[in-house]
Amino acid sequence: MFDVTIIGCGVIGAVLARKLSQYDLRILILERENDVAMGTTKANSAIVHAGYDPEPGTLMAKLNVQGSEQMEKLCRELDVEYRRCGSMVLAFSAEETATLKTLYDRGIKNGVKELRLLSGEEARTMEPALAETVRGALLAPTAAIVDPWGLCLAAAETAVRNGAELKRGSAVAGVEDLGNHYVVHTASGNYESRYLVNCAGVHGHEISAMVGESEWMPKHSRGEYYLLDKSSGDLVNHVIFQCPSVLGKGVLVAPTVHGNLIVGPNAEPVEDGDDRATTQSGLDQVAAFGRKSVPSVDLRQSIRNFSGVRAVTSEEDFIIRPAKNSPRMLYVCGIKSPGLSAAPAIADYALEKLKEMGLAAEKKTMWSGKRTQIRFRKLSDSEKAELVRKDPRYGRIICRCETITEGEIIAAIHSPIPPCSIDGVKRRTGAGMGRCQGGFCGPRVLKILADELGKDPMEIVQDGSATWLLMEETKGGSGK
Repeated sequence: MFDVTIIGCGVIGAVLARKLSQYDLRILILERENDVAMGTTKANSAIVHAGYDPEPGTLMAKLNVQGSEQMEKLCRELDVEYRRCGSMVLAFSAEETATLKTLYDRGIKNGVKELRLLSGEEARTMEPALAETVRGALLAPTAAIVDPWGLCLAAAETAVRNGAELKRGSAVAGVEDLGNHYVVHTASGNYESRYLVNCAGVHGHEISAMVGESEWMPKHSRGEYYLLDKSSGDLVNHVIFQCPSVLGKGVLVAPTVHGNLIVGPNAEPVEDGDDRATTQSGLDQVAAFGRKSVPSVDLRQSIRNFSGVRAVTSEEDFIIRPAKNSPRMLYVCGIKSPGLSAAPAIADYALEKLKEMGLAAEKKTMWSGKRTQIRFRKLSDSEKAELVRKDPRYGRIICRCETITEGEIIAAIHSPIPPCSIDGVKRRTGAGMGRCQGGFCGPRVLKILADELGKDPMEIVQDGSATWLLMEETKGGSGK
């Protein structure tokens, strides 16, 4: 019998699992995919928002500001890449200039620090690539960029190291409420738990329906992106937004912690929460809005297009409360932007809600919340030489674009949450994230995975289940 079962291991479920692992509890994390961070967490803008956008008095406003303040410390503890670069919201008209003042006032009410209103000239002095048509900007120095899937992985690994159990490939098919506990039916078996936390993202409404709830309706919104080569990574130094609208925070142009430039997203309603297609019309829209802010952005430098689906619902605010007719299930749903920014504070808030619901939680006497990762390319020459002396596998470069070594890949494969796919290795190490997008290193990563996991190479997938790369052997060992 588990004390708490978390359904969904995106960044919210993972950070909550890490929080709960500090307590003397049996914790289970159920993930429908073959890896963690496979939904919105792996396809978003990777921004830690300052907190001026949410309406004052909402959970979203409170937890955004709190989470943003906690994020740097959390990333430092988990050795996750994070950079406080600040953000700008641009105004191109008198009406939008008035919107900046509204956002400024809202941010002050929300407790955002260091906000400043800039003239167009001041904004261009700080960011020379901005359009000449920019009339003003709201500067938020506390905004940051982060590695979202790295944060999810690190938090989940920490939870597992501290006793939590993670079951991947465990899509929930049904939930039985037996009064004092639940039975959760999944693709990997049935599990009993005293409390459930619904962190299922775009599928949260499906889990709530299993206990007879229909408190909200999904309103999925897909956003498409360009990811540009590192040669464009220093075009801007801040996250560059346009004024928000009913469709969201608008198309941004921003650096990433990996040194690239990201442009997007648009906002398009979709019926299916798993519809992560990219379309020519959507990308054309992103391109037009991106060039409005930064005319010199060179989309010919694109190395990948992708899209993600926001967990938008019929409720404007985050949904973090017990289910009405199943009071030991906690909803942590509708976590659209700024959900990533708010993740540490959402975990704190969810824990307090669980305690109010009756969860008895005593802190462990022994708990380790830190995690480190070797990044070979960031070591000094002497550190590299010493590491290679201890383990020659760190001297063999597998991914030339990102300088990722065989040692790093093997360390990831033997981590608490090992990858089972080529993209799983990419999320853990960066192999395949460069200009060639795995064109050179992909086959070598596949072989290392197969060798280390003791699998037939034809069992190794690109990313999610059934994304097969090899279908049959076409050449015998004789080479004929």
